[in-house]
Amino acid sequence: MATPVYAGPFGVEQAQRLLWRAGFGPRHGEAEKLAALGLDGAVDALLHPPAFAAVGPEPSDRGLPLAPDDAYGHDHLWWLDRMVRGNQPLVERMTLIWHDWFATSNQKVGSQKLMLQQNQTMRIGALGSFRNLFLAMTEDPAMLVWLDGIRNTKRAPNENYAREMMELFSLGASNGYTEADVREQARSLTGWTASYQQGLGLTGFAFNPLQHDTGVKTVFGQAGNFDFLDSVRLCVTHPDHPAFFVTKLWSYFVPVPPDAATLNALVRIYVQDHQIQPVVRAILRHPQLYTGPRLVKPPVVYQAGLMRALQSPVDGTTWMQLAAQSGQRLFYPPDVSGWDDTRWLDTSTFRARWFIAAKALTPYRLDERVTAPRKKATDLLAAALHLFAEPSLLPTTQHALVAFADSAQQVANPHVVENALRQLIAVSPELQAA
Repeated sequence: MATPVYAGPFGVEQAQRLLWRAGFGPRHGEAEKLAALGLDGAVDALLHPPAFAAVGPEPSDRGLPLAPDDAYGHDHLWWLDRMVRGNQPLVERMTLIWHDWFATSNQKVGSQKLMLQQNQTMRIGALGSFRNLFLAMTEDPAMLVWLDGIRNTKRAPNENYAREMMELFSLGASNGYTEADVREQARSLTGWTASYQQGLGLTGFAFNPLQHDTGVKTVFGQAGNFDFLDSVRLCVTHPDHPAFFVTKLWSYFVPVPPDAATLNALVRIYVQDHQIQPVVRAILRHPQLYTGPRLVKPPVVYQAGLMRALQSPVDGTTWMQLAAQSGQRLFYPPDVSGWDDTRWLDTSTFRARWFIAAKALTPYRLDERVTAPRKKATDLLAAALHLFAEPSLLPTTQHALVAFADSAQQVANPHVVENALRQLIAVSPELQAA
């Protein structure tokens, strides 16, 4: 049975949702152009973008170019800039997904350079073979530091990566593996080393066969002289892996679990050769993405999306600080399980979204000291929506905003009202979820 495909109208509203789910929202005119391609054309355009290019002013901090390898917060700003100005939104969104999937934090790694190297590895493999991406993460220097791969020796096996590669990366908690499998996988993963150099930190990451446990290991009931290559192979070929993979990947695009028929169809696609792209394509064409419930935007997606729509430049570490306050500083997930999306909208993190909106709107702020003629509330709303690249608002939200603008102008300067209306749109329910 083939995966279900959305057969309803594919207009601007559907294109907007696609751009928010598979990227960081539309710039002016992007949703209209995507809608004109139809569903299949739109999805394929996102899956096969042109060579990377960026539009708008280069990112900066205090008027100077970024130094993402070492300057505080510049790693976040560098990646945020790719999300805001880049022309490969799905590639960057998939890179963000893998950053959460293989969550690694610079809090322990202590090297922005290594974190950015990992980030680029995820970007290169974003839509390719999951098996290859999993292998690349297994031997990635930042990951080797984060989950103690370089501390995993044949004399004293360290189980950190062995456990997470099954629990979080490929099978699910307590699903298809035992504690004995964790111990045996740890032995299989021995052999990675690194050296410390003054001024450079950890460097020279390499696999040293002399440091590898060459004894026979038994993993998932199979015995052999397994190494790190075998560890990944055994996880990816485990019978419980495909369902885990497609269900977890689906959850980044659709907020409700796939039904049994969809799950089975996605598994059949995936098991052919463990390619990511065809699974993503099937998800982006699925009816649930367009007709199902809204998905709360992760903080950095909300941040980047507002900046794309308003053409706000990345111009200082305030953007990083606001993202952190809203719950998602890039390169600093809270733990190995990634970010907790149940915290995306609470009384603490929503306050930061308010300030993100205020900062993005600063260049458009009207001088409230200047007296302006009163305008029709519906005209104010139309102008404000155009400023945000025409987001789709529910009739109830539109009615509330018009009523606010109409009544507020009776007692306040129209410029004050217009500024407030823009802020309210930016923090409206429709802009928090898509």
